[in-house]
Amino acid sequence: MRMRMITASLAMLGSVAASLVVGQAAHADTTICEKYGSTTIQGGKYVVMNNVWGSSAPQCINVTNTGFTVTQAGHNNTGGTPAAYPAIYAGCHYANCSSGSGLPLQASNSQFNTVQTSVSMSYPGSGVYDAAYDIWFDPTPRKDGQNTGAEIMVWLNHTGSVQPVGSRVGTANIAGGTWDVWEGNIGWNVISYVRTSPTNSISFAVRSFYDDAVNRGYAQRSWYLTSVQAGFEPWIGGTGLAVNNFSYSIGGVVQSPSPTPTVSPTQGNGGGACRVSYSKNEWQGGFTGNVTVTNTSSSAVNGWNVGFTFPNGQKITGYWSADITQSGSSVTAKNLSYNGSIPAGGNVSFGFQGTWSGSNGNPTGFTLNGTPCSS
Repeated sequence: MRMRMITASLAMLGSVAASLVVGQAAHADTTICEKYGSTTIQGGKYVVMNNVWGSSAPQCINVTNTGFTVTQAGHNNTGGTPAAYPAIYAGCHYANCSSGSGLPLQASNSQFNTVQTSVSMSYPGSGVYDAAYDIWFDPTPRKDGQNTGAEIMVWLNHTGSVQPVGSRVGTANIAGGTWDVWEGNIGWNVISYVRTSPTNSISFAVRSFYDDAVNRGYAQRSWYLTSVQAGFEPWIGGTGLAVNNFSYSIGGVVQSPSPTPTVSPTQGNGGGACRVSYSKNEWQGGFTGNVTVTNTSSSAVNGWNVGFTFPNGQKITGYWSADITQSGSSVTAKNLSYNGSIPAGGNVSFGFQGTWSGSNGNPTGFTLNGTPCSS
């Protein structure tokens, strides 16, 4: 198999063709030093790739069951393209597909609204790099070859003078952060969101960035999401860059890193015209939560306000698919412009990322527009 990987990070971009080496599923830690070597983790849910496409210097990654660390990188690209894009992903990349991702998926499909992802990263104290999601869209349900629709890059951090392809076209407030928006075209549209204050973790609905790209005229609803990738583009150095945890979910079925996500019913406040389910993906000191509210009445709800209470002092740090505010232990989630109507028998989902200490009990007392919901 031949592969051509083009990454979009500078105005001067190049391409490379090489053989793709696919490893076996990783159970214990796996070291990959082949330029285009890859392996799968968590029973094939995710693929981890070394992907040294722009440098002849050696690079090795240590793959764990939740992510990877760059253990060796002698890169010295002082201009032009980055040296590599070591990354973990769900979906398909040059016919190398993870299992159970539901991708490719057309952005006009209602299931696209439920695609969510999160990542936690570590950065070294030296080197020149960016830490970024690379989210690909194609006009067709492509599983192999170069995507030609839109490439959404979400930059959590960068060092040195590196910048995205194209030019800065504005700003956006998405996923609890402020982002500089860049756009360029290299045979497909590259829309890059550069966080104005760096972070090492994020959780978001993919549609939150794609909606913005569509609204700016750089992407189309008819295009297909083909992969959700998170990793790094090093120019100089790169040793120590790490994805500690990565998760991808679709339709509320969380495909998360170890430990296995805790899914349990909420404690409702009795009957009513709504039903709530809650799931969470928890790690030490942090978690993501997903709420699905079903309208059990015989008429549509137009404009919704969901209230609930955290029992153990949890704090929300980011959210998606709703406008969420918190006052003490009380939380209120309000609909956005695109999801304000819940038909009779229909449902709506939203999610959030938060912190906890001591214990992380499930929220209680869910209400929909003031009406108590059942579990």
